[in-house]
Amino acid sequence: MTTDTGSIRAHAATPTTRQQGITTGLLLVLGLLSAVAPFATDLYLPAFPQMTTELQASATTVQLTLTAFLVGVTAGQLVFGPLSDRFGRVPPLLAGAALCVLASAAAVLAPNVGVLVVARLLQGLGGAAGMVIGRAVISDLATGKPAARAFSLMMIVGGVAPVVAPLLGGLLTGPIGWRGLLTIVLGLSVLMLVAVLAVVRETHLRSRRDALRAERRASGTTGSPLRALRSRTFVGYTAVFGFAFAVMMAYISASPFLYQDMLGLGTVGYGLAFGCNALALMGVSILSAKLTATRSVTGVLALGIVLVLASTVAFALLVVTSAPVFWLAVPLFTAVGSLGLVLGNATALALGAVPQAAGSASAVLGALQFGLAALVSPLVSIGGEGTAAPLAVVMLAAAVVAVVALLAARGRRGVSA
Repeated sequence: MTTDTGSIRAHAATPTTRQQGITTGLLLVLGLLSAVAPFATDLYLPAFPQMTTELQASATTVQLTLTAFLVGVTAGQLVFGPLSDRFGRVPPLLAGAALCVLASAAAVLAPNVGVLVVARLLQGLGGAAGMVIGRAVISDLATGKPAARAFSLMMIVGGVAPVVAPLLGGLLTGPIGWRGLLTIVLGLSVLMLVAVLAVVRETHLRSRRDALRAERRASGTTGSPLRALRSRTFVGYTAVFGFAFAVMMAYISASPFLYQDMLGLGTVGYGLAFGCNALALMGVSILSAKLTATRSVTGVLALGIVLVLASTVAFALLVVTSAPVFWLAVPLFTAVGSLGLVLGNATALALGAVPQAAGSASAVLGALQFGLAALVSPLVSIGGEGTAAPLAVVMLAAAVVAVVALLAARGRRGVSA
């Protein structure tokens, strides 16, 4: 039996990790926490042209508001994750939610683009707390199959946000403008703060934190609990999650030109195709939650990764063989849908491998997620609007890396689920 397995079982048996359970209300709130940042990222994108005119700024400068937000989200996860391991989940979660509310209000009222950039940076920093600590809360309360089910169900709320937000933004930009869109983000931030106050209770109690420190002293590992993050099991499943998410972000980034310019769909047709894939992701996430009740989490994850890889291979072959462009929509549908079997289960297995540092582990998971998203988004448009070849290469490469990471993680029999 490996050290990782022993640690996981020991912490799974700790009473403080099961004192509350994952209720439906808590799961909905955690889903909201994970959705605020993606909504804030994508909701106002269709309003960029309007912003350049009203703020009298260049397109590059307006783009900085998005870059600043993504930097804030990445940095915020690396800050709030370790803080939640040290001081508990609720205090940093409340601090982050309050910061997000204040920064969201400043963004709505920003008199110029410079103030807006700073406000978006702070908004991302605060919004990251909900994402990173929400995952840690689930890891505190469940491991193995229950955790995988919870993460899959949470994906229905949080995972679909980056798919739905651009469509909603496109519909509302005309009627309410970019300040109206940012007001919606402010409303979500306020709702997040109220929901945390009303529903979320401390899951990483002082007694558990003291017990973890005592365990490290007794075992002679008095250094930082972050050393646990070097576990091959954790690194492997984290890479599976990150590169699987990169597949979805590549698709999202390339979808406008793919569906509209190449497939010739209008705005409505694009919305229907995009929404159809979003529904597939939601439906398969629900299916994943049901499957993990009777099958192994790693088995369901492996099935999902194989389907994602097969879909990206099929997509690449269609591009290489210059097949009729309407066929490209089929493997995209199966690839996005199959991610419902992957994202929640990979998260559960990654965080389950290092329960003694769940907040920090969640931070690494989230930072990799957004870092890879920022990397792949510009790559898919390298070849221009008339070819899907860059998208095929990026999606296939990310899927292959995810498969290799899964094999590496499963090579270490440290987690049984």
